[in-house]
Amino acid sequence: MLKWCVVLFFILPSPGMAQFRKYSNEFLNIGAGARGLSMGSAQVASVADGTAGYWNPAGLVKVKDQAQVNIMHAEYFAGIGKYDYANVAIPLNDGKRTIGLSILRFAVDDIPNTVFLVEPDGSINFDNITTFSSADYGFLFSYAQQLKMKGEGKQLSLGFNAKVIHRKAGDFATAWGFGFDAGVQYINKRLRLGLVARDVTTTFNAWSYSINDKMREVFYVTQNDIPVKSTELTAPKLIAGGAYNFRISKAVNLLAEANLDFTFDGRRNTVISSSAVSIDPKIGLEASVKNVFFVRAGINNFQKALEDEDSTYTRKIWIYQPAIGAGFKLQNVTIDYAFTNLANQSNPLYTHVFSLKLDLVKKNKKKQAL
Repeated sequence: MLKWCVVLFFILPSPGMAQFRKYSNEFLNIGAGARGLSMGSAQVASVADGTAGYWNPAGLVKVKDQAQVNIMHAEYFAGIGKYDYANVAIPLNDGKRTIGLSILRFAVDDIPNTVFLVEPDGSINFDNITTFSSADYGFLFSYAQQLKMKGEGKQLSLGFNAKVIHRKAGDFATAWGFGFDAGVQYINKRLRLGLVARDVTTTFNAWSYSINDKMREVFYVTQNDIPVKSTELTAPKLIAGGAYNFRISKAVNLLAEANLDFTFDGRRNTVISSSAVSIDPKIGLEASVKNVFFVRAGINNFQKALEDEDSTYTRKIWIYQPAIGAGFKLQNVTIDYAFTNLANQSNPLYTHVFSLKLDLVKKNKKKQAL
């Protein structure tokens, strides 16, 4: 009997009861803002703008005096996948609390649906091929609070995210999910420390399917499983980071940050890997000139892979994903750019990422400036 793969099954989770999935809601791990992506996603300690709603909600307290808007667009795999991010951060009147809303969307359009490619008599009819879109949405509602600290230059803040997830694959399947993140950020003059617990209460997606009788018959004849309602769980993840701001001169600063991602959903291909915990390091640098011009670089996603030139297919080498970028700030507008790699240094798959940050300066402040 003819067997073929249906693209649909690469998108939908397999039938079954609730279970942890190692790469559940992976679109939420892409990142936010060209600054963070160009620094290898090492951000939990130093992030201090609206994108903190994604990286570490505790960093939102650095958005003071006026609201801030961040937007980003990127395209992956030669434009097949489109990723968009938008955020608004609003400081409250006391200057010690900030709320934020972040929206993320990753979508792939024009996916071939080949379920009815083969007619009942065994002939192939290409006119039966239709297309559908798969889109993943994340909505993050953030709150950050600055705490009292004794000592000059010391600051401590806490932040929380409540997130709603919506995933849709054509008219076949939809999912709704809910979860929470919590973060803390500590600053002591030039030293910055950050800690984030993502999916701290375990995030879940509840999938439901709309499969008509005709499609069910095709699945049965081709010996494919018929999807049923299921729940997909995302295990908690811990990210710890430290950053230090080196004063090179009066005009030049160099910020260095390192993060460690701790995952607890089984062995992964990371620098430190075990059945109990896997640890993935990230490193980022940012050089700034008068806080106006920025140059950045970063490395993340260290993995062991087979060496391409090894004909025995036994020798493994360490690979990683590099990134570089730059930024420019003009009054209340900042434009950032990142040149990132989705594959590895030996087989690159680069992507251009642009983001815009806009501080919504109040009218009375504009008049004072005049």
